[in-house]
This record gives sequence, C-alpha cells and structure tokens, in this order.
Amino acid sequence: MTSKVFIGADHRGFSLKSKIIELLGRWGHCVEDMGTFDEDQPCDYPQVAHKVARAVAKTKGSRGILMCMSGIGQTIAANKVPGAYAALCYNATAAALSRQHNNANILVLGAKFVKSKEIPKILNAWFASDFEGGRHQRRFEQIKKIEKGQLSN
Repeated sequence: MTSKVFIGADHRGFSLKSKIIELLGRWGHCVEDMGTFDEDQPCDYPQVAHKVARAVAKTKGSRGILMCMSGIGQTIAANKVPGAYAALCYNATAAALSRQHNNANILVLGAKFVKSKEIPKILNAWFASDFEGGRHQRRFEQIKKIEKGQLSN
C-alpha cells in the first residue's frame, strides 16, 4: 500500500473526508489533509483539487483522494494538472479498474452518491490494485501525450 496520501474536499465532502482520514490512519497511511477545514464555510473545490493534484504530481509514489458533492468538479479540476490522473469512482470495481487500466493516482468520490459502508471497499480496492501495463501502457502513454499537446491522430 501507498504510504503518502494527499486528501482534500470542499465543504460538501468534508464529513466524508474526516471518515476517510480516520480509516487511512488506522491502515497505516501517512495522510496530509489539504483542506477544507470547515464544513460550514463554503469553499471553491477547484482550489482544493489543484492543491491535491499538484502535490500528487510532484511527490513520487503518492496518491490523492478528493471529495465534493458529486465528484465531477473535483475530477475535472484535478485532471488539468500535468501528472495528475483523477478518476471518479462510485464503487469498488471502478476504483480497481481506475488503477489497473488507467493508472489513476487520484481517487475522486462523490459524497452524495457513495454510501458510507462502501467506503472501505472502494478504498481497499483502489489501494490494493496496481497498474497492469501491457495494452494499457500504450493508452496511458497516449494520455500523457495529450497532456503535453503531442498526440497526433
């Protein structure tokens, strides 16, 4: 399992973030909370997504977790950072596939759509899964070329 995890949420994902931080701590991960720190104060999710995505992209071997109400905005914002590969997952199967096929280094969860009892299953699937490479490596390299503006059709 990964040891360094950067985690962030907007005010709508704050409660879920707190539960995940506690769980990851019990599992032995080193978690860095990048905000927000107040669920009663609305905040802009792109700011949090940018902080987490930058930290993951520059910290070798790290992973990130982001939360907001739907997870959609966090995913879009995080994927703008080169080296950040965020996947919105609502179940354990999608979480495992995001690692195995897409080499996702940021898991995004929608607080409105993910049930609390599913969180340990989703996190376990995501942390236990590794990138399979093979045919997926070719596709991942194409994603990196898009990121650099170098993919030609």
